[in-house]
Amino acid sequence: MNPNVSVIVVVWNGREYLSRCLSGLSTQTYQDFEVVLIDNGSTDESTVGLHEKFPNINLHMERLGTNRGFAAANNIGARIAKGRWLALLNSDAFPQPDWLARLIQAAESNPEFSFFASRQLQANRPSLLDGAGDIYHLSGQAWRQYSGYPADRFGLASAEVFGACAAAALYLREIFLQVGGFDEDFFSYYEDVDLSFRLRLQGFRCLYVPNAVVQHIGSASVGTRSDFSLYHWQRNLIWSFVQNMPSALLWRALPLHLLTNIIFQIHFTLQGHGTILCRAKLDALRGLSLALRKRRKIQNKNNIDAATLLPMMERGLLQPYLKNYNIRRLLRLEQN
Repeated sequence: MNPNVSVIVVVWNGREYLSRCLSGLSTQTYQDFEVVLIDNGSTDESTVGLHEKFPNINLHMERLGTNRGFAAANNIGARIAKGRWLALLNSDAFPQPDWLARLIQAAESNPEFSFFASRQLQANRPSLLDGAGDIYHLSGQAWRQYSGYPADRFGLASAEVFGACAAAALYLREIFLQVGGFDEDFFSYYEDVDLSFRLRLQGFRCLYVPNAVVQHIGSASVGTRSDFSLYHWQRNLIWSFVQNMPSALLWRALPLHLLTNIIFQIHFTLQGHGTILCRAKLDALRGLSLALRKRRKIQNKNNIDAATLLPMMERGLLQPYLKNYNIRRLLRLEQN
């Protein structure tokens, strides 16, 4: 019989963390799952000997000859998967033993929701949250809710959120495939935000599950402020906005989106990353015709009106730029 859940783990040169990730899966209290491991062209022998090391895991491994990107690798895993549910787990994310059980319990208890976000703690500082579901701002910016906030005070209640961070998320496989999975042109970064937006447009809803807990390193393979991550984040931010923002909201949101891109360009230029930001924005513009073709297809399948979608977005003018300041202020107050 097919398992109820397929856990997809994509790894690229992740030998340092992969064993800890799989160890977490090997101790899950919920057992009706398989692991679909996609080796995305690793050169560090990340996946050698895993069947022998984890004999109690129902492990299917697919080795790709080259790094196809996070988006494409997960799509391959989704097509291979046999489960009704897809649980996406980064190779640098380490689940607690009841992680899967809590997600499936939430899914069965809340059938009006079709995808689910985990509670992510910072692996190197578990007293702080890494995220509690994704927030999407009308400007096109997105971030993980409560990232950097004290874990003992924030993100403790279950609530509907805009989307799920794919480092540790649960999706109905049927709807994942129905919307086409991740956009492979994104390669990596923002692909989960884009997927959440497309799912939202078709009327699917996301629930944050606070007792489904993982510890997450984050950008372990390429670094959080590398040129690679900065380029893909800033390019894909534009494509996702153009493709997904409904026409009824587009003209209201466009000035905010343009302002956001100007602010990012100034900010990262002052930090010495101006060249990579320029390249990201130019490549986004070069890909705009393709993004507009995708937009027509996405908007033709839009099943939700703007009045229903807008309350799920954040709209404060300064909110995206003050969130880090608010975190630092909160931590200073607690230390005093």
